Amino acid sequence: MTTHQITLGAFNLEARNPAELAAFWAAATGATPSPGGESVYLPPAAPGGFAMFFQPETAPRPEHQSSHLDLTVPWGSRQSEVDRLIALGATYKWDVLDEYPHVQWTTLADPEGNLFCVAEHPPVALQNG
Repeated sequence: MTTHQITLGAFNLEARNPAELAAFWAAATGATPSPGGESVYLPPAAPGGFAMFFQPETAPRPEHQSSHLDLTVPWGSRQSEVDRLIALGATYKWDVLDEYPHVQWTTLADPEGNLFCVAEHPPVALQNG
């Protein structure tokens, strides 16, 4: 049997201003930007983290965003993380808090309008009521 070990190398984003957008995400994740030419690489901030790569826009941003990041935080810390990210420049979009017993999340947009979610999963005992 073949075992596959696929991991996320980096989440790539085109940006109007790659350096400014990388600075937001660096503050959000705790990573240190590594600029190179017009692009910026943001390595994982910790083991098991994810990298990001910001490059200049090559075309206008589509009206509909077909993918986004789902970030997970420990149970009970979602609201404080949302508040921190908004203070860094994110924009609040909406909450999904009561629809699913296994997760609740807040959807935000980064300074260039890219959507992302901050989710928390309750302990199993709370999920089973």
